[in-house]
Amino acid sequence: MNLELKDIDRIIEMAWEDRTPFDAITFQFNLKEQEVINLMRRELKPSSFRLWRARVQGRATKHSKKRTFDKGRFKCSRQRTITNNSISKR
Repeated sequence: MNLELKDIDRIIEMAWEDRTPFDAITFQFNLKEQEVINLMRRELKPSSFRLWRARVQGRATKHSKKRTFDKGRFKCSRQRTITNNSISKR
């Protein structure tokens, strides 16, 4: 599969994000989990790949079936919301 540089950059970014499951990458770029792993191995430095692999392995949020929440995004109760370009304390 030939991917553009901007697509490769976005896949790497999504793969590093803790809350982005591999299913989202599959949906958007039609790459299976193993293909993402191979892309990361090819595009990252060996030490960066090892760090990423250790971080992702066993992380429930990267696998939709292991997630503890079903819909939407996780949001911490202490996280502030942005309303009309200002931060509210709701």
